[in-house]
Amino acid sequence: MPSESARMSTAAEARFRINAPNSQPRAVKVIALDSASEAVVRKLADAKWNRASFLKASGFSAATASATDKWLSDMTGNGKKLTEEIDTADLIVMIATAGENAAAAEIISNACRSKRVMTTALIVGSESKSDQALAQTLAKLRPNALMVVIASSDEYIEDMLTALRA
Repeated sequence: MPSESARMSTAAEARFRINAPNSQPRAVKVIALDSASEAVVRKLADAKWNRASFLKASGFSAATASATDKWLSDMTGNGKKLTEEIDTADLIVMIATAGENAAAAEIISNACRSKRVMTTALIVGSESKSDQALAQTLAKLRPNALMVVIASSDEYIEDMLTALRA
């Protein structure tokens, strides 16, 4: 009996091969939710990416924000509308610092849900914060992201984005 490898190279099995290139890289929007995570996102933005855009939510105010306001901006400070950014995204990655304000996650998540765009949240800086500070940030992110990861280092975030085909 031929091995699986030998069998897969037969003409009968060749008809099941996909003769197309790998799928396109995802259009990923990486959003810093607080001022402390902006430094991490700014550093990531300097690297070479396929289809990733880097944004910051430093203009967010829970009292007045909506998905159409320009509280979101690119790394140079140009205002962006959240809904327009989500329209061109396959994945939204929110980056928050443990113990900092992650209130923008709810507005981002609600807008993503309405467009069926997947969300991921990464928490940085947990090693230097208390468990209570980490728990506070987790409480804001868990209901607003399909996946929440506590990043052990900034390099982990870069590796994660690469794995997500950003």
